[in-house]
Amino acid sequence: MSSSAPVDPRVAAEAQAPAATEPAAQALPRPQWVPLTVGIVAGAALIAGAGAVAGAQAAVLAVLGLALGLTLFHSRFGFTSAWRQLVSVGQTSGIRAHLLMLGAATVLFAPILAGGVTFFGGQPEGYVEPLGLSLVVGAVLFGIGMQLGGACASGTLFAVGGGNTLLVITLFFFICGSVLGALHMPFWSADAITMGSFSLAEDTGLGYAGAAVLQVVVLAVIGFIAVRWARRHDAPRAGRPPSARGVWRIVRGSWPLWVGALLLAALNAVVLLTRGTPWGITSAFVLWGSKALQALGVDVASWPYWQGEKAAALSQPVLADATSVLDFGIIAGALVASAASGAFVLAKKLPLRVVAAAAIGGLLMGYGARLAYGCNIGAYFGGIASFSAHGWAWGLLALVGTWIGLKLRPLFRLSVPKPTDSVC
Repeated sequence: MSSSAPVDPRVAAEAQAPAATEPAAQALPRPQWVPLTVGIVAGAALIAGAGAVAGAQAAVLAVLGLALGLTLFHSRFGFTSAWRQLVSVGQTSGIRAHLLMLGAATVLFAPILAGGVTFFGGQPEGYVEPLGLSLVVGAVLFGIGMQLGGACASGTLFAVGGGNTLLVITLFFFICGSVLGALHMPFWSADAITMGSFSLAEDTGLGYAGAAVLQVVVLAVIGFIAVRWARRHDAPRAGRPPSARGVWRIVRGSWPLWVGALLLAALNAVVLLTRGTPWGITSAFVLWGSKALQALGVDVASWPYWQGEKAAALSQPVLADATSVLDFGIIAGALVASAASGAFVLAKKLPLRVVAAAAIGGLLMGYGARLAYGCNIGAYFGGIASFSAHGWAWGLLALVGTWIGLKLRPLFRLSVPKPTDSVC
C-alpha cells in the first residue's frame, strides 16, 4: 500500500513497520520551510497562550503535546493499521510495539500511582473506568470507526498536523460523534447496564508492585505469541519512509517503532506527573463541539454530562483545558515534524466514497469513545497503564470492531491488506 495511492489517501496517517527494518535508500525530500515556520510559530504561540491562560502547568503540557506530535509522526506510531495488519495478514510488528509501550508505561506508572506526588501538587490518579454494556458497544464501534475513518484518535491528530486533508473530515465528524455520545451518556451509564470498575492493583490485593509484575509478564507472553503468530502466517515484510542518517534523523527521518513506543510511554508518565491524570484525547473533542453548540444557542450546560466537575470547562477558555492543550500540541508538533521531513502534503482531490467513509468512521469513533470512557489513548493505553480491567477489555473489543470494519472497507472501495502486500 502506498501513502500516495489515490484510492485510499489515509494510509499515511497510520503507516506501520517493524522496528528492526531499516529504511530503503531513497532521496529524502527537502524541508518545507513555509509549513515548518508555521508549525514552529504555532507551537510557540500555544506554549505562550496556554501559560498566559492557565499558568506554568498548561505551558508544560503544551510542550509535552508538541513532543507527542513529533514522536507520533516520526515513528509513524499508529493503532489503526497495527490492528488492521494483525487481523488481515497476521503482521504483528505494530502490536509488538504496543506491548513494549504498555510494558514500559506499566513500570513507570506503578510507583507514580502508588504514592507519587505530581509536579504541581496533588495525588496522581489513573484511568480506572467501569465495565459494562457501554464499554462493549463503545469499543466495538470505535474499532469499526478506525478502519473506516482511516486513523485512531492520536492518528487523526498527527495526520491533520501532517497535512492529511481527509483526516480533517474525520476529525470534524469525530467531534460530532463525541457530542452525540455525551448527550446519550445518561442512558449508557445507567446502573442497570454498568458493573463498576476493577483495578488490578487495588482490587486484587497485589498492590501496584505486584500488579506491575503480573502485567509485564502477561504482556511478555502476548509478545511471544505475537512473534509466533507472525511466523505462522508468514506475515509480509515491512518498509519504512525515507530517512536522514545520523543525528539528522532526529528531526528529518523515520524513527524505529521501538523508539516511538518507549518515548510515548515516558511522555505519558510525564503527563501523569504534570496534570495528575494520564494522557487523553477525546474529552477535548466533546468540549470543542459543545462550545460550538453553545455559541449557536444550544443549552448544552443543562445536559447531565456537563454537570458537576465538568461544568466549569464550558465557561472557561479552551486553553484552560489540559486535554485541549495536549491535542493542539500534537497537531503543531506533527506539522513541524512533517514539514522538516518534507512530508507535508495537502490532498487536492478526495473521492466521495472515501469522504463518506471518513465521516461515518469519525462519527463511530466519537460516539464510541464517549461510551467506552475513552479512545485508544485514554482507554487502551492509559487504562492498561493504570492497571484498569476496562483497558484490557477495550483492546480486545477494539479487535472485534477491527474485524467488522475490515469487512466493511470494500463497500467504500477501501483496500484491505493481503498476504502478498508489503506493509508500509
